[in-house]
Amino acid sequence: MNSDSDIQIAGDLLEVPHLLQAPREHPATVAEFVGLARSLAADRSQWEHLVQYDATTRWYHRLRTGPGYEVWLLSWVPGQGSGLHDHGRSSGVLTVLEGTLTERTDRGTRALAAGTQRVFAPGYAHEVVNDALEPAVSLHVYYPGLTEMPMRPQSLLGSAGRTALACTAPEAHDDVDVVSA
Repeated sequence: MNSDSDIQIAGDLLEVPHLLQAPREHPATVAEFVGLARSLAADRSQWEHLVQYDATTRWYHRLRTGPGYEVWLLSWVPGQGSGLHDHGRSSGVLTVLEGTLTERTDRGTRALAAGTQRVFAPGYAHEVVNDALEPAVSLHVYYPGLTEMPMRPQSLLGSAGRTALACTAPEAHDDVDVVSA
């Protein structure tokens, strides 16, 4: 009888170049986009010197682009928010780099501390606000690149989005919340 346990590979697979995939220059999967966000978050030299704070409007800077994606750096002073919106046909990875942000959805309210990542699908509607007393910085990867950010009526949040739930996002970079529309 032949089974998977009967199969043995002779030699070193790394010596067979045609079986190896060439490393990608740019991310192409959700996991690779999450990895890109994590690596940028960990390397403060790539973004820290760029951050500016503007009391009159949310500050943002396009940090990087690649085939089919873009990376944005945003700062939030206390009280600033995005308004309820979605990202059109783009999926995304939101990573909090410094401070704490609050995410409101029709499912409730969630505190996003530094190190928290949220992965979302097209059509996912949320509002992000800095409810804290200190500024915050976040990194946003959109794939495909962001072409629209339709605003939604605040009334769509309902009571769940206006009341804090006993639900906090993980603080470690190892934890990623995946959400869909």
